[in-house]
Amino acid sequence: MIIPAIDLIDGKVVRLYQGDYGQQTTFDLSPLAQLQSYQDQGASWLHIVDLTGAKDPTKRQTALIAKLTAGLSANIQVGGGIRTEEQVAELLSLGVKRVVIGSLAVKEPELVKGWFNKFGSEAICLALDVNINQNGEKIVAVSGWQSGGGKSLESIVEDFSQVGLKHALVTDISRDGTLTGANTALYRELSSHYPNIAWQASGGIATLEDVAAVRDSGAAGIIIGKALLINQFNVAEAIQCWPNE
Repeated sequence: MIIPAIDLIDGKVVRLYQGDYGQQTTFDLSPLAQLQSYQDQGASWLHIVDLTGAKDPTKRQTALIAKLTAGLSANIQVGGGIRTEEQVAELLSLGVKRVVIGSLAVKEPELVKGWFNKFGSEAICLALDVNINQNGEKIVAVSGWQSGGGKSLESIVEDFSQVGLKHALVTDISRDGTLTGANTALYRELSSHYPNIAWQASGGIATLEDVAAVRDSGAAGIIIGKALLINQFNVAEAIQCWPNE
């Protein structure tokens, strides 16, 4: 499945290079118009990242997300700066279908497991952003990639499998924003080892060949951000390559 994405800082559509707030590209686009375009081309899910909230949870762009959700009929998945049960409940009440939890799942797993029990595993997606070291270990980064979490991807997946983990978004940080292709070997390994989890691939997508490679890796979906913003291809073409199920 194709999941178009936009990242937002202070209401503007942006892209960061490898998660670095110092390497920001701002696009002169309306967030709502851009997402409506993706929806009109056939996207049934859309992914929104509140980068302002990810950096400073006190500045979450909730009002903007409410406006975007109200203006769209596609399913919305939102991440960035979510720290409390009340914030999860608020987003779901606004019509967001799935809330993406990143750093907190590493730092406070018991708290986040409680949210799985309260809201259900369809309502939460874990965002596991990994640095892969020379030994092939997948170490999950936290705090908008500003620090390392010290836990392996596998250990977190095993832990959250206890509460029915169904959706996980995995980004190879070294590929993000680089347009160098996805780490398909990573998604092939994950989908083979954990076939009950719907893996969302993210990072490095530049061409329709990249989309096809992720499709064939066993991943359930692919997050595409920068490639769409700079017109490498469009959503309709991507869906033609990988039809929505």
